[in-house]
Amino acid sequence: MAHAAPAAGRHQGTMRHIDTGAWLRPVLFGLVYGVYAAFMKRQMGPVDAGNVFYGILCGVLFAGMLFLLSRVGPSLPRELRAAAYGAFAGIAMGYLYSLADESILRSVGIALAVAVPIGIGAFYRYYQREP
Repeated sequence: MAHAAPAAGRHQGTMRHIDTGAWLRPVLFGLVYGVYAAFMKRQMGPVDAGNVFYGILCGVLFAGMLFLLSRVGPSLPRELRAAAYGAFAGIAMGYLYSLADESILRSVGIALAVAVPIGIGAFYRYYQREP
C-alpha cells in the first residue's frame, strides 16, 4: 500500500487548467464588434488611423465588459443575471445603431427591441438550467 501514497515534496496537480472558452468568446465577439463599429464610424470615407484605433478601442471595451459579465454573472441571481445580459446587448446594439447618425429615440427603440427579447431568453435559459 505504500505505493498508493503521494511522494513527499512533489507538487502534483499544480498546473491550472486554462479554459479557452472563457476568454476566446469575448475576444472573438469583441473583434467582430470593433470591426463593425469602425465600419460604421467610417461612413463611406477612406480608412484612416483614427477609424482603426476607434475599432480597436470599441472591440477591447466590448470584450472586456463581456468577459467581466461572464465572470461575475454566475454569482448573481438569475433575474439580475438575465437583466444584465439583456442590458448589455441592448446598450451595445443601440450604440452601434447611433453611429449611423439616426435619432436618439430610434437608437433607444432599437436598444429596447434587442434588450427585452435577450433578457427574456436569458431568464428562460437560466430558469430551466438552475436547480
